[in-house]
Amino acid sequence: MKKKIKELVEFLNKNKTDHKINIMEVCGTHTMAISRYGLRQLIPENINLISGPGCPVCVTSASDIDLIIEISRQYDVSVFTFGDMFRVPGTESSLYNERSRGRDIKICYSPADVLNFAKNNPDKKVIFIAIGFETTIPLTSVIVKRAYKENIDNFFIYNIHKLVPEALELLLVDKEVKIDAFLCPGHVSAIIGSKPYLFIARDYHIPCVISGFEPLDILESIGMIAKQVKEGRSKVEIQYKRVVREEGNPTAVKSIYEVFEKSDSTWRGLGNIPESGLKLKEKFLKFDAKSNFPVKEINSSEPPGCECGNVLKGIKKPTECRLFSKICKPENPIGPCMISSEGSCAAYYKYEKFKI
Repeated sequence: MKKKIKELVEFLNKNKTDHKINIMEVCGTHTMAISRYGLRQLIPENINLISGPGCPVCVTSASDIDLIIEISRQYDVSVFTFGDMFRVPGTESSLYNERSRGRDIKICYSPADVLNFAKNNPDKKVIFIAIGFETTIPLTSVIVKRAYKENIDNFFIYNIHKLVPEALELLLVDKEVKIDAFLCPGHVSAIIGSKPYLFIARDYHIPCVISGFEPLDILESIGMIAKQVKEGRSKVEIQYKRVVREEGNPTAVKSIYEVFEKSDSTWRGLGNIPESGLKLKEKFLKFDAKSNFPVKEINSSEPPGCECGNVLKGIKKPTECRLFSKICKPENPIGPCMISSEGSCAAYYKYEKFKI
């Protein structure tokens, strides 16, 4: 392994360009691996790795957190969430704080567990916070179809699923963001394949490489990008061929669009992105928490001084936030990028704060 890493680093130095290459990794797992294994310090200085909006928890808007909290306050419901969402701040509270005040909010590990809880407790109204990119949406689809088939009337989802390719296009047209290439997410691409990224290379002339998550995968992917840049090519290439196929997983994609259809979605830091989210089809609307538990509109805002929005856009690095490692730490997180296990700020704090 050491020999291969040395060869890849030598290749990158041999193919070094005179200008800076800004590569955005679009996956929180990539961000963690890059920081954990010190890859930023191994590659040539002209290659600048930028963290993007690759953490589903981090890009969940404050307004969605606020609405979920308001539902838990106004209705007699049991709310289930994954652990990373528990401490994410809304405008003036979090799910963690609300549970300490007596709201019925629980951590779960699978939507299947939540559905079983609803079946076993028919007197309770149960809401599952459905979060994640294309990787986790098929499982939510399966659970919703199962709830429909079994006619479970007390199960609902608060849907904040999001779609990656649409967010990448928004970044490409944003003049503040400077991106020369994308390190595309392996898990998401195992579902959707490589074709949804073709517009990036075709229309914006930006190289894309779908990467695995081991250090060798990431270094090899960076090398593939460097080669494309040097040769003046813009292609979508798959480094992670042991998992990702060009066509992806058609069965999983079919399952998604049996239950959902595209809709606009609000991303923290990026704002409203057309067709970057999903909504339940009419057939399954009875499971939609937003329509079944209406609440008044809330004026939401981000934590004062928090730069998570700019970090998610790739405009700033975590260390450029004045709160980073001073006020904002894992034991006292101010923004979601420090809270999530896939957050850029958490990665920098854990692995890189003494290297920079």
